[in-house]
Amino acid sequence: MYPITYLTDCSDGNARARLSTRIGALFGQPPTIVAADGPDPEAFAALTLLDCLRSTQALGEDGHPTITLLNIAPRDGAWPNGVPFCYFWFGGHLVASTFNPRALALVRRELDVQKVFVTDIREVLASASWTNLTSAEADSIADTQFRSLWYLPLLAKWIADDRPVPSTPAVVPLTPDEPPTVSVIDNFGNCKLNCHPTAVGFTLGAALPVTGRTPEGAITHTDVTCYPHLTAVPRNTPGLIPGSSGTGYLELVIRGASAAAHFNLHPGDTPLRPDLSPCTT
Repeated sequence: MYPITYLTDCSDGNARARLSTRIGALFGQPPTIVAADGPDPEAFAALTLLDCLRSTQALGEDGHPTITLLNIAPRDGAWPNGVPFCYFWFGGHLVASTFNPRALALVRRELDVQKVFVTDIREVLASASWTNLTSAEADSIADTQFRSLWYLPLLAKWIADDRPVPSTPAVVPLTPDEPPTVSVIDNFGNCKLNCHPTAVGFTLGAALPVTGRTPEGAITHTDVTCYPHLTAVPRNTPGLIPGSSGTGYLELVIRGASAAAHFNLHPGDTPLRPDLSPCTT
């Protein structure tokens, strides 16, 4: 039994019901489905995948293997019927994902996941002699719009079962450098950025200019002090701290209030670009 986490931008109620039922039928247990929604689902997925894999470390014991599925498919038309799916292992933990360089960028940078195994759906289904799929069922899976329902769980199950799934090794492409981006806004309104504090010149006691918006949309610039942790930030005051995500990634916080609401920030915004207006991917 593998604990299964599924990060996906197909997260409406209907999709979640189908995903839970199909994965439950395959693995004997339903997944935890996490919605990668909002204006920048790739940034959310990248940071959340990194956090999921880092959470398997420092257990104090061997622990149990896990499976993480990730579905963020760029709708750029560059691939016939969508971007292919890939998989890789991080220690004893399996990740099956769309081959999306931006969604995989942080595990490449922080965990040195450089190589993945890319699969072709038709080739995999044609070689799957261990299944009782009919030719018509295989064609339907290969042609479906909802490949992350019909194919990705099968890929994860077959890899976990050590089936001889054909694949091609591929290097995760380097993505262009991005300015520090709000990837996740937690339930407290803390803005989790996709970079380490050192990337923006973080120094304890110093102040960095943070770009925000008024409710009317006008651009604001606020000098925000750097603190070592949340409890060092004065109450109801903005602060920049090394946060809980990534490898101590930067967070914009207000102790006792929502930094996202105060600065009117959203996922995809770039608040540490004082020379530019915040932009959303």
